[in-house]
Amino acid sequence: MFNKIMVPVDLAHLDALEKSLTVAADLARHYQAELCYVGVTTSQPSSVARTPEEYEQKLKTFADGHAPDNGHVPDVRVYNSHDPVTDLDNILVKAIEDTGADLVVMATHLPKHLDAVMPANGSKVASHTRASIFLVRPDA
Repeated sequence: MFNKIMVPVDLAHLDALEKSLTVAADLARHYQAELCYVGVTTSQPSSVARTPEEYEQKLKTFADGHAPDNGHVPDVRVYNSHDPVTDLDNILVKAIEDTGADLVVMATHLPKHLDAVMPANGSKVASHTRASIFLVRPDA
C-alpha cells in the first residue's frame, strides 16, 4: 500500500516526536516501506548543529538508530532555509516531491483557537500534495 514514508524530524525537539517516530517505524515495518527522515535547518549555528553539514550528519546518526530493521536503509534529506519556521510547509511539500513519498507521518499539536488564523503544518501540506498525510497527536 505504501512504498516510501517521509517523516519530518526536528532534532531539537525529539521528545515531542517520539509517538510519530514510533508510528512511522511501525508502518514502514508493516508495509516493508522505505523510510525517509527530513530535517530543515539554517546556515546559522544553532543549539543542534553549527553547520548544515553537521546537522545532516546528526540526522543520519539519528536515522540509523531509529529506522526499523525491515531491509531498507533509511534515507535522509536536509533542507537549508533562512527561516525554517516560515518556510517549513513549502519545504515539506518540496521534500515529498523530491523523495517520491506516498505517505507522510508527522507530529501535530492539539487543536487551538489560533489554528483558524495559522493552520497547522499538516493541513497545508495535505492540501498541496497527493501524498497521504498521517498526523500523530501527542498523548494528552
